[in-house]
Amino acid sequence: MPRSQNKVASHRRRKRILSEAKGYWGARSKVLTVAKHSVDKGYQYAYRDRRAKKRTFRQLWITRINAAARLHGTTYSELIDGLNKKHVGINRKLLAELAVSNPDAFIEIVKFVKA
Repeated sequence: MPRSQNKVASHRRRKRILSEAKGYWGARSKVLTVAKHSVDKGYQYAYRDRRAKKRTFRQLWITRINAAARLHGTTYSELIDGLNKKHVGINRKLLAELAVSNPDAFIEIVKFVKA
């Protein structure tokens, strides 16, 4: 009985890994074992950084809200506390967008919280 090599499936598997490593530097895009390690590590970084991105954006929104709030005589913590006490459900992403693109609406929110 002839030896079976599973050529089609193994070739397709190698081709997929090397195509995912396209654009990597040197042997990382050409040698299968090195490319396999690089692709696996890339997937690990992608998984980790999808979660880290949420943290970094939240930090950015808080920084923007704090800067805009301080221009109008309050702080970030006072603003958020006032919004929570008045049961206003505006999230930080929307507040940061208002602070940057529509300062007049942000001023109205600050006045409402102070009152």
